[in-house]
Amino acid sequence: MRRTARRGSWIAGGLAVLCSAAVLFAQPWARTPGSTPPGSTLPGSSARAADTVPGDLAARDPGASAQARSVYRMLADLENSARAGRPGRTLAGQHVEAQNEAYGEDYGDYRGGKGVGYYYKKAADITGRLPAFVEADLGPGFEGRGWGVGARRAHNKDWPGCQDRWGYVNDVVDLLDSVWSGPAAEHTARGADGGCPSPALALPQLDGPSGIVGMSFHQPYPGAPVKDFRYVLAKGAPGGADPGWFSEVVDHENDTPEYRALLDDLKFLADHLDFFQQRGIPVLLRPYHEMNLARDGGFWWSGQDPAAYRELWQVMYHYLVDTRGLHNLIFVWSPVPWPDREAPFAYYPGDRFVDLVGVDDYTGAGYGGEPFSAYWYRQLARFDKPRVLAESSRVPGTSQGRDVLEAAPWTMWTVWGQALSADNVSAPRDVNSLSDVKDFYGAADRVITGGTRQFGSTVDWGQLVRGAEWNRNFGLSEPKVK
Repeated sequence: MRRTARRGSWIAGGLAVLCSAAVLFAQPWARTPGSTPPGSTLPGSSARAADTVPGDLAARDPGASAQARSVYRMLADLENSARAGRPGRTLAGQHVEAQNEAYGEDYGDYRGGKGVGYYYKKAADITGRLPAFVEADLGPGFEGRGWGVGARRAHNKDWPGCQDRWGYVNDVVDLLDSVWSGPAAEHTARGADGGCPSPALALPQLDGPSGIVGMSFHQPYPGAPVKDFRYVLAKGAPGGADPGWFSEVVDHENDTPEYRALLDDLKFLADHLDFFQQRGIPVLLRPYHEMNLARDGGFWWSGQDPAAYRELWQVMYHYLVDTRGLHNLIFVWSPVPWPDREAPFAYYPGDRFVDLVGVDDYTGAGYGGEPFSAYWYRQLARFDKPRVLAESSRVPGTSQGRDVLEAAPWTMWTVWGQALSADNVSAPRDVNSLSDVKDFYGAADRVITGGTRQFGSTVDWGQLVRGAEWNRNFGLSEPKVK
């Protein structure tokens, strides 16, 4: 079936870009009885900026892996350096829309499939440097019925294999494994994967560990018969016609059919995250983002009662960490921008369940007279967590001015999918010029890039693989005994 690029194909996580100001800044407080009103704070969420961020992930998860602790310590140190007034450093990040790179005929800067990892490699094609962080997604699927995979492997054997347009899931695993592990990664999903149709990986020749990795989760609504982006949206979910449906999804006490469907989806995610745990790969996991969009303009979890949303997050957390025993995860919470007095902090799941805080900012402009993204950066300082620009269509390049990263030295800045290139078949086009991208990746005094020496990186990412301690010179010391 021919599929042209559409809204979900280039910016599935960035719904704010197409929302009007009225939708983007809608007030959930007015229609969610029992929610925390504007200006209120949750336990552990001081309105005053914390002086320092705790640097050990074990404070949240005593069982955290050495590699996850090492990655988190690096992010916390970058955050603390910025809070102390030292020159900030930002990890260059890139999101890869694997299903669209594999199957989207009108996606990207030329027609036809490109192979998973195309926009990870594209950064190097433009600048000679690689992202320090790459994020991908197992969802939302590409019009498949039920979850599926490409070739069956040990970690995905419980799911239907050799499924049409599910081969990209195997390639997501291999992409993230490659970036973290380097040539040590063992890949079987290249080309014809065990006789199953599978897109080839589109990777540069990596000669060593090249950065850190993450996953978002564009999960179609629990029980969706077809796994596709249209069922991630609120308008495609039962909640549009049944206001009580979301409460059924999180009703673990009564073990509702909707709750069991949620666990089935989470099992698909957990089975793949467990593979990463077995490989010693920490994952920055960013589920249920953009929760503060209006209910009729966002995802099926958006605009819900804040208490019910927090319940959803905690169900997810307890299933992954406590039931499945996953201790390689770093949890990321990211709303969309908000105007003054309409902050999304009532949706914050709590310090026990979140490691990083961020924002998905597609506005391309400052707010309140501040440079692009700076207002949200300052607002998020109330949390004693590293702050990330989790999604944006823009790099903080020359057209935005260098004062962007000076005013908001985010720990990480991630560009979404094909927005990195300018001459695209479908929208967005001409968001970032080549000079903007080159300026961002070339700002060595502000930006940390990935790869090895051949890509201009000054970081030995292999030390993180071995569980080393990050130091403030932005290098790595020798591993410590854990």
